[in-house]
Amino acid sequence: MRRSTDRRRTGSGAAFPLAAVGLAGALAVWGQAASAATCEFNDSHFHLTNYIQEGPSAGEVLKLMGDRVCRTTLFGIPLQQEWSYRESGDVAPTYYLEADAPLYYYSFTDAVIALQYRALPPADQKRVDPMITGFNPADMYAADHVRRVLTLFPGVFTGIGEFSVHKEFVSPKIAGGGASLTDPSLDRLLDFAGDVGLVVVLHNDMVRPFTKDAKVRGYFDQLTALYARHPKTTIIWAHAGMGRIIQPVKSEATYLEEILGNPAMNNVMFDLSWDEVAKYLVATDEASTQAAALINKYPDRFLFGTDVVAPRSPEQYFSVYELYKPLWAKLTPETREKVLKGNYERIFDAARVKVRAWERANVR
Repeated sequence: MRRSTDRRRTGSGAAFPLAAVGLAGALAVWGQAASAATCEFNDSHFHLTNYIQEGPSAGEVLKLMGDRVCRTTLFGIPLQQEWSYRESGDVAPTYYLEADAPLYYYSFTDAVIALQYRALPPADQKRVDPMITGFNPADMYAADHVRRVLTLFPGVFTGIGEFSVHKEFVSPKIAGGGASLTDPSLDRLLDFAGDVGLVVVLHNDMVRPFTKDAKVRGYFDQLTALYARHPKTTIIWAHAGMGRIIQPVKSEATYLEEILGNPAMNNVMFDLSWDEVAKYLVATDEASTQAAALINKYPDRFLFGTDVVAPRSPEQYFSVYELYKPLWAKLTPETREKVLKGNYERIFDAARVKVRAWERANVR
């Protein structure tokens, strides 16, 4: 995809023109339409913006979701893909796989999300749970960034993330180096999230890219040790550790049950999101049967999320939900209701109460 270098001079790629804010008032009816009686799911994993910080307005997204979606999270993307003219010339990359230039943390994304939320009418605000993402988890000041955002925008945010520690193709591209599961900065961040009551959405691959099953426990042992150190923090492990090339290992259910079956880790949840993950879970009837068996056994621990990035049409947005339908069909009615709706409401409703209480006590 080629883009003119005029972008640098004119700002023609700005993501959120001020005129879009006026759309929010006209869309108030959409917030009232999405009732528990008619909507199909809550979205626990949604990115309003992409890797060059562009996307539709929050009001436009709620309109395309219509009454099929009850509630949704609202993430930015914490990383910006650099456009290096020396590397790609006039070809402006819009995704991290389109360039060799590095990624860097873009903290302004949190202000964008907050302002988008505040532009919504109250009925629509009730449908949205904004998340803080614009921090570097390798930085000891990451927790201070989260505190600062909560102080500047009280009444807005419900959690932090999605943010990544070890992520295929992404971590090696981050300017200054990626994060680590053993870094004290991550402990400080999760401690603060637990104190405030913020939900944490964490992306970390279960295995190293292209690794063999025998080496699976490298990341997994570090991750479970991290979870064990933060029993009071509600953590959603994004994609249950899978990804574009991080496919389920042969004993994945056994490893996940080490968390699911451990009462000390009842604070750890799993999201079923991303079309790149769906391709594994619904690849065959056997795959979806095995996945459904685990979810039916632990129905309170899984949430659905689309992981759609900056959608422009209902077809684009709902495609991931449709991909997972073979899996939904194998869940019991009670489990399906929890995965698609109930678990989200339980987790994020509790977080809203805790975070607002912390703000009342700490924000003047």
